Amino acid sequence: MLKNLFSPITIKGKTLKNRMAVAPMVTNYCNEDGTCTEMFSAYHEAKAKGGFGMIITEDFAVRPRGKGFKHLPGLWNDEQIPGFKEFTKRIHKHDTVLIAQIYHAGRQSSKMVLGEAPQAPSAIPCPFSPDMPEELSIEEIKKIITEFGDCALRAEKAGFDGIEVHGAHGYLISQFMSSYTNKRTDEYGGSLQNRIRFAVEVVKDIRSKVSNEFIVGYRISADEYVTGGRNIGDTMTIVPYLEEAGIDYIHVSAGVYRSFDDIIPSQYRGHSWNTNAAVEVKKITKLPVISVGRINDPRLAETIIASGKSDIVAMGRQSLTDPETPNKAEEGRFDEIRSCIACHHGCVKNLLNNVPIQCILNPTLGRESEVSLEKTAAPKNIMVIGSGPAGLEAAITAASRGHRVKVFEKNRWAGGQFRIGAVPPGKGEMINYINWQLNELEKLNVPVLMETEVTPELVKKEKPDVIFAATGAEPIIPNIPGADRPNVVTAHDVLSGKVNTGNSVVVVGGGCVGAETANQLANYLKGVTIIEMLDAIAGDEIVVPRWDLLEDLDRNKVRICTKTTVDKITDAGVKVSGAVDEVIPCDTVVLAVGAKPVLALADALKKEGYDVRVIGDASKVGLGGEAIMEGFEVGRTI
Repeated sequence: MLKNLFSPITIKGKTLKNRMAVAPMVTNYCNEDGTCTEMFSAYHEAKAKGGFGMIITEDFAVRPRGKGFKHLPGLWNDEQIPGFKEFTKRIHKHDTVLIAQIYHAGRQSSKMVLGEAPQAPSAIPCPFSPDMPEELSIEEIKKIITEFGDCALRAEKAGFDGIEVHGAHGYLISQFMSSYTNKRTDEYGGSLQNRIRFAVEVVKDIRSKVSNEFIVGYRISADEYVTGGRNIGDTMTIVPYLEEAGIDYIHVSAGVYRSFDDIIPSQYRGHSWNTNAAVEVKKITKLPVISVGRINDPRLAETIIASGKSDIVAMGRQSLTDPETPNKAEEGRFDEIRSCIACHHGCVKNLLNNVPIQCILNPTLGRESEVSLEKTAAPKNIMVIGSGPAGLEAAITAASRGHRVKVFEKNRWAGGQFRIGAVPPGKGEMINYINWQLNELEKLNVPVLMETEVTPELVKKEKPDVIFAATGAEPIIPNIPGADRPNVVTAHDVLSGKVNTGNSVVVVGGGCVGAETANQLANYLKGVTIIEMLDAIAGDEIVVPRWDLLEDLDRNKVRICTKTTVDKITDAGVKVSGAVDEVIPCDTVVLAVGAKPVLALADALKKEGYDVRVIGDASKVGLGGEAIMEGFEVGRTI
């Protein structure tokens, strides 16, 4: 069924064994001086072993002042070549075409990263940076052009099969090409021909320095999705000039930092949402076209290739979540593919904090060479109480090491809070991960006993050597007068389907849980008001999902009252004070003010002398990624 996806394609004499590429993603896995590390190498080798036909590595800076992040790879001097030469040898052992993306961040950097002001075509700061960029002189422009060529040549000397010029996402080349960021009146600004001059000269300089067999690709934002930015029509006009300059493929992405949600879309964005832009680019070029953007299923990738929408499909975050995606797909093991849920909580969150990225669903990411699941010499009987993501991950990891494991769940469904978190609009793909965990346990012959409440008597009968208590958390009921009224419910009960609400609802608590619950209810055409003590809602969400959530709340006409406190709940509604001072009439009040660990059973079993390891929300109420990592670690080290 995937014959198109697994058909080869040749670019400049280099044959990709399939049409699946790893999209370039900043990892912060290299040394600060741009040299290679074992962490960087092992991370990429996992993807090569996993079967990807091509890997496009993250931004290699062409000069130190061109970095957008502290720990990027670099090929701005010859001393960096040897480490990456060993890296390319390692990747090529797995029959993978290897491309080094090269770039200059331009204004999309900061003094914190660079130690000095960033550089740009014009003195217009990036919305994500506090620093005014320094306008480039003609002399500096010419120097940077030669640095791109020199960087490409070093990449060839290091053994890469090619480079990809990063002309997308609002970085320096993109800044020159767009009226949104380029306000120059010299030969590099103004008219289209002037604005694309920098990009064309970069490509020509590269082409003049590397061999004819070396691949020169180009990544472009088809639409910048900002007022005054480039759109698809502009892009279609520009591509032929890049082709004439000497590029060998075109990688069609989207956005700039101001439209960050288009660069790295969240769960709220549809799958393969940017593929139609690749279709438009294909109309005006015979070069291979790569599409990218929320593609997390090989069957979807097959559809894109089979329908002629692009020649290659790039999977970025999916390769983080499951680097073995191609091999599993080719062998028809679709249930074993761990799908990216576009949550941003491990990758983007860490990226924006300038630390090494993680994936909340893949605890081994970035630790490929240091984490192994060796078989135990002393198998234990392990009882897992609770089937949330922490409990299931602990069960998978322990069983993989040879322990005898049973999972017990008192409810009908597995997943705990993670499953409930999948209920609001845009969050449904979270269920895929629980399905994956259950499938892994089935493969490992681990029983998962649903609707089975664990009691001390059951524990005595099972005789476990170790107990993993993943008993989760329960909602906090605040000390508000009237909170015990019959029309007061919790967000947990609403999302789990235990209760319905009236047509007018007040949600008390504007954290992520409260905001998403409000969005769920508003999606049912109910009138909803959020009351939050802080000055903003959903402050515990990552930037892009938060933007999308706020946009959804606005579209669903949810009233948001920040800097407001609930004084009491009455027959008439909810009495609030602060920025808003009134009685808000409602049929139902939904409490979403946090949760606390459920520990009674674990504490009782500890007193009985059992070896109890408390994990997940039962240990500390937090995010799903923290619970999954904790489950993995307890299963790995038991």
